[in-house]
Amino acid sequence: MTKHIILPALAFILFIGRPTAQEKVVTLPEVSVTSIALVAPNVNKAFKKAFPDAEDLNWYKYDKEYLAKFIIKDMNHNTLYRQNGVMKYDISYGYQHNLPEKIKDMVTGVYDNYKIIRAINIKVTERNIWVIKLEGMKKYLTVRVENEEMDEVESFSKAETEN
Repeated sequence: MTKHIILPALAFILFIGRPTAQEKVVTLPEVSVTSIALVAPNVNKAFKKAFPDAEDLNWYKYDKEYLAKFIIKDMNHNTLYRQNGVMKYDISYGYQHNLPEKIKDMVTGVYDNYKIIRAINIKVTERNIWVIKLEGMKKYLTVRVENEEMDEVESFSKAETEN
């Protein structure tokens, strides 16, 4: 009689303990998480000296470095500092009115049938690079200006639409 009770009980336990679907292990790529952070005093001092007019400042810790996101004269800035307070780069995003007159004249002189739609300034060590996005009737262009030299680095044709 106990045999009749034990066998169905054992079968029930084996059936319940069995997974109904195969488990799959998925490995996700490594992610570097940034968060609003407190900055080292030497980084804060170097930032205030370089950007005294910064508004809407947020700091983010990125590995062992600090990223400052802020606005100056309607240009959005992303500036990365090392722990010792040395600035690695500053990238600022603006528009035609943010370009220096000399660079604006250079670009519009060559691309007179194009409208400047974006201006990005990249400062790294001794380099000062402007990346300018242009829109024409049939194309989008990207030009780079550094040391009074201009290069066309990108060109996209607009899609033709049927009327």
